Amino acid sequence: MTENKKTLYHALTPFLFLLAPENAHQLTLKALRWTPPSLLNLFFQKKTSSALEVCLWDRRFPNPVGLAAGFDKNAESINSLFSLGFGFVEAGTVTIKPQSGNPTPRIFRCPEQKAVINRMGFPNGGVALFKSNLEKFLSRKPRAKGVLGINIGMNKDQTEPAKDYTSLIRTLAPMADYLTINISSPNTPGLRNLQEKGPLTELLTAVLEERKKSCGSNPPPLLVKLAPDLNDQQLEEIASVVMTLKIDGVILTNTTLERPEYLPQDFANEKGGLSGAPLTQKSTAIIRKFYQLTNGQIPIIGVGGISNAQEAYDKIRAGASLVQVYSALVYEGPGLANRINKELAELLKKDGFKSLEQAIGADNPPQNKETGDHHAEQAKSA
Repeated sequence: MTENKKTLYHALTPFLFLLAPENAHQLTLKALRWTPPSLLNLFFQKKTSSALEVCLWDRRFPNPVGLAAGFDKNAESINSLFSLGFGFVEAGTVTIKPQSGNPTPRIFRCPEQKAVINRMGFPNGGVALFKSNLEKFLSRKPRAKGVLGINIGMNKDQTEPAKDYTSLIRTLAPMADYLTINISSPNTPGLRNLQEKGPLTELLTAVLEERKKSCGSNPPPLLVKLAPDLNDQQLEEIASVVMTLKIDGVILTNTTLERPEYLPQDFANEKGGLSGAPLTQKSTAIIRKFYQLTNGQIPIIGVGGISNAQEAYDKIRAGASLVQVYSALVYEGPGLANRINKELAELLKKDGFKSLEQAIGADNPPQNKETGDHHAEQAKSA
């Protein structure tokens, strides 16, 4: 059934690609809202191997494949997205005030390289709309199985970022299974400057204080999403900050500003962040480096260029506890999560791992054996 759906999607792709990328995306969101979740469950909700379950931050992820932020910016199709087989869905990026983002066109496909460039600039309906949609999702009984993340960012005209992030924490933190601080999009001027040691420490300290005020003794895990274009010194400084402040996790990585030489020139000349297949190796290398720098103590969600189980598995063995996809959906279709999960279970079995958690960091054991987390110890003993 899965392979038939894959073939059908690939057969329809030439017609779908006649639409402008952003129009195709909006049509997809509408289709998801209009389609009864029970029907989506029938076609896409497949039982996954118990070996794929991941327990992290006192949350149970039914499988490790998530949907990255950016797909559902306004939290309008969460229930349907869980029906596609994702173990977790990250909604957003949401900002305090509604904003239209950068001028269109602002999304560009490169099918021959399975790549995408976007310069969206956080277009969304603002926190009031986001919260309303989120409340509708949370009121549904029974709630869809899976973990819900919320990705928050600052408005383009904000000169004091902490004000936006702390306000979003106040409003949304009690509703989230986990929160992601997005400081890595290349499409909001000045945003990536927040990855520098001083500004990062200041911002995260303020956010942690606000989380404590808003959520008391049961706060959602706090993650930071980072860029793939950081050099070794920057990575070392960030690793030091997140460990000192006891940040719960990181997402590696966002889109890149690099342009590999093999990309068609007209596509490469477009401004914005590059995602998809050209990011695969770059993001995996960042995961491997960060896992080493933190001795496996900071959980990592790996994202960037994942289109199949082997690419997901490579990131897990490099140190990622979970993975996310987005751009590959454009080229592989809605059955992607199920295909990755099915084949990932086979890869684990082939390598003798009884659980995915045993494979985390298997190719990249922490140098400090005493402080490395239990995932790494399990991987080494498997």
